Amino acid sequence: MSRRIVASGDELQFIVFRLGSTEYAFRIDQVERILRYVPPEAWESGPGFLAGRITFGDGRVPVLDLRARLGLLTSMHEDTRIMVLAADHLPLAVAVDQVREAMRVDTRTIRPPAGSGPERLQPALVGTIERGARSIEILNAARLLSEAERLALLEART
Repeated sequence: MSRRIVASGDELQFIVFRLGSTEYAFRIDQVERILRYVPPEAWESGPGFLAGRITFGDGRVPVLDLRARLGLLTSMHEDTRIMVLAADHLPLAVAVDQVREAMRVDTRTIRPPAGSGPERLQPALVGTIERGARSIEILNAARLLSEAERLALLEART
């Protein structure tokens, strides 16, 4: 998928995914690839907040288990996916319960974040999509890691 912003007039495209019973979304330009779940390989010198690494393209990409980050029990099943993100210049993938759909959204329907999301995701929450009874929290992939986590990841890669 392209790394550029995909907008048509006042529309943006999002990849919607589920963690537990909550739906989240990344802008489509922040998602490079969606893969079937494979257990990440251990990364002995890697930061403890990561689940490990996967082989992707010509290298290895660290995997952040968003369920564990939210304090949810980690349970992998048939619908579990790994989303390789295209944010910043720091490779990162996230494990999610299910990728639901690609969705076009009129930007005028995006609301500010509700502020009631999980504390660990607050810095990454940038908006809310309301679709009928559905409420989808928009995440900015570049804000998933704190500055300290970002530095730890950079140090582990060198």
